Amino acid sequence: MPAADRYRMLASTIMPRPIAWVVTCSADGVVNAAPYSFFNFFGADEPVLAIGILARPGAPKDTAANIRATGEFVVNLVPYALAEAMNITCVEAPPEVDETALAGLETTPSLAIRPPRITASPVGFECRLLHLLETGPGQLLAVGKVLHAHYAEHVLTGNPARPRIDTAALDLVGRMHGASTYTRTRDLFDLPRPLWREGAADVAAQHKE
Repeated sequence: MPAADRYRMLASTIMPRPIAWVVTCSADGVVNAAPYSFFNFFGADEPVLAIGILARPGAPKDTAANIRATGEFVVNLVPYALAEAMNITCVEAPPEVDETALAGLETTPSLAIRPPRITASPVGFECRLLHLLETGPGQLLAVGKVLHAHYAEHVLTGNPARPRIDTAALDLVGRMHGASTYTRTRDLFDLPRPLWREGAADVAAQHKE
């Protein structure tokens, strides 16, 4: 199958996908923001996350060029209230354009790295690059170590010494199929994890109860 058809099939079946709203800076300090839905976290000790950056005909994407040049990026999560602003930052703007300004977004300085985080995002992860893997011509996988994680107070609940996340307050959006389809993470159900006791028969019995 041609690459475009492979992309269409994979992106329409592996979903919903969380969105990494990535803020980077060029070597000259120009801020860039763009969303990426090939994203997840892959460890907690050390805390790491990874972003898949697909190739673009011609020059590499600004996010890829900036991460390669500086080794720094911030991953912000996208609540429903910021979906329109996130969509504005999808635009293929020239490298000298600051998409956060284009979308009317305020930013807050990071603690350990140069790229700022998006102030209104409920969660922001300051990351330093661990690995940059070329998975195809111009196609990259950026693995970053989370240096600092920032959470808005309204999405935290419980004991402040060991807080929990109020997922309803996060109200995150995820990427679905097609060119413009998204979803809200509201349709939830619980499946208690089975325990292995005397053997597989006990696991099957738990499903029948």
